[in-house]
Amino acid sequence: MAAPTYLRSMPLHAVTEVYGEAGLRDRFRLETERFDPAERARLAAALELAGTLHRDDRRVREPYLNHLLRVAIRIICYYAVTDVDVIVAALLHDAVEDHPAELAGRPAGTTGPATTEAALAEVARRFNPRVARLIAAVTNPEYDPALDRDEQYRAHLAESLDREPWARVIKMSDFTDNGVGVIHTTGDKVHRSARKYRPLVPLFRDLVTRPDTPLDDDARAHILGQLDLAEQRFAAILDEPGAAPAVPGAG
Repeated sequence: MAAPTYLRSMPLHAVTEVYGEAGLRDRFRLETERFDPAERARLAAALELAGTLHRDDRRVREPYLNHLLRVAIRIICYYAVTDVDVIVAALLHDAVEDHPAELAGRPAGTTGPATTEAALAEVARRFNPRVARLIAAVTNPEYDPALDRDEQYRAHLAESLDREPWARVIKMSDFTDNGVGVIHTTGDKVHRSARKYRPLVPLFRDLVTRPDTPLDDDARAHILGQLDLAEQRFAAILDEPGAAPAVPGAG
């Protein structure tokens, strides 16, 4: 049965709630009809690889692939990006961080810088070095357990996104899905996520307004509006009476 074309007019989390993964796949197909056959084949290969690597992963109440699809779709339909390398990297933005051994063809559970580099090399082989470079920029390094994890995360983002303007586009969509979408989360993760992401809003405000960020004025305005909404939601979660206290190092 063909997907209804009005999927294109629905907010992405509404598509998720009503139609689930199948609806997001249909929305992705509708959004990518504009690309030529060779580009659609690359996107299909990236989606298949993401589905394989994250097949057993869950994100609270949903398959993890839903998050990856929303990040990629948002870049196309709200940021007006048609650069296929960027969309491929969006679909695979968590692959190296979450599944380096499987991607690199190493024994399950193998980690460390060498495995990460091997996984990135495999991405470069399957797609191209630029896709691998974009994914590397949004892949978290191994953090020092003696230091605050969230502070290390913020420092890593500030450094890596400073030198990779196109990676900012991916990370802004990822932040929108995690930050603005925090109200679609349940349990303790609501407060943990709000505490983790709230301090990132000023960083993203700076990045989206930089002249070298490759977005048009409408996309910039859209993202700034989403950052305003994220701040409102973080305040509602964290500043309400009886809000869960911060747990040092949580997140």
